[in-house]
Amino acid sequence: MNIKRWALRSGVVAAVAIAAVYFWLQRNGNGALEHIVSGNGRIEAVEIDIAARQPGRIQSIEVREGALVRSGQVLVRMDTDSLQAQLRQAESLMRQAEDAVATARSQLAQRESEKAAAQALVVQRQTELAAAQRRAQRFAELRRKGFISQQQLDDQTEAVERAAAMLTASRAQVAACDAAIAAARNQIRGSESAVEAARAEADRIRTDIEDSLLKAPRDGRVQLIVARPGEVVGAGGRVLNLVDLKDVYMTFFLPTRAVGRVALGSEARLVLDALPQYVIPARISFVADVAQFTPKTVETQVEREKLMFRVRAQIPEELLVKHLAQVKTGLPGVAYVTLDPAAPWPPHLQLKLPK
Repeated sequence: MNIKRWALRSGVVAAVAIAAVYFWLQRNGNGALEHIVSGNGRIEAVEIDIAARQPGRIQSIEVREGALVRSGQVLVRMDTDSLQAQLRQAESLMRQAEDAVATARSQLAQRESEKAAAQALVVQRQTELAAAQRRAQRFAELRRKGFISQQQLDDQTEAVERAAAMLTASRAQVAACDAAIAAARNQIRGSESAVEAARAEADRIRTDIEDSLLKAPRDGRVQLIVARPGEVVGAGGRVLNLVDLKDVYMTFFLPTRAVGRVALGSEARLVLDALPQYVIPARISFVADVAQFTPKTVETQVEREKLMFRVRAQIPEELLVKHLAQVKTGLPGVAYVTLDPAAPWPPHLQLKLPK
């Protein structure tokens, strides 16, 4: 009986003690954290798909899954034999077009020389015509005075007509030279356009060859290799997947009452299940404007409390760079957000970072 009575009394004392602790926590522990809200989440990072811009065969993959890579590092090499052949053809066409430009310029110089000779001949014919006209005038005067025969006057008149015809022919030759010069200039422009087109085609192919080296756009970790060497992928075909280790965050959910008080840029602290001894700083970078879990009808306050909004806490980039090799995605944990920037963080949420 004494033992039973002692046990009963002990149980009552324990229950009273538990109740006392509970009420103390309600009044003191929770009161101290009423400016902090929390939610469960996972570490995530921006994913980057490394894909082939042009269809082709994978020649080699230079990295393994899980490897850390730096910006600009070659990850995948695509086969470029076909592109190299196209480049040689384009360069050959460009040389042909450059030769055509040189030929057209030579022809232009020849036509301009011919025009200069034709213009000199025109001047000569003009001089000859003027001389023939002056002689014809003298012969006409002599004929009126009876010093020469009509035949002599007629011969001089024919000489004037021949000189005029030769001048007209010389002027026509100058016009023909002008047309030939215009044609040569047009040929030069056409050949130069062909050179530019061939050069642009060669540059495009060189760009395709350069793009056949798939490089890392950012520092990150290889998460998944989708295709293997020897496989053929289409344009835009994904070869591997990276996670950007400089853009890491935790996604978690908060109820309506809490999320309404969370502002962008609010300070947050992250505690990971795998590393509970560390407290990681973060900032709220995103708050969804649409609830993720919505009842069929939202009529009562209780139902509205069921609404949950997605929130994102961004880890500072400088901290990620310092611990790049330790950054891993998918780790679960808890995000704590302060609703009062002026209020201090409790001791268990003071920053504790790995060295």
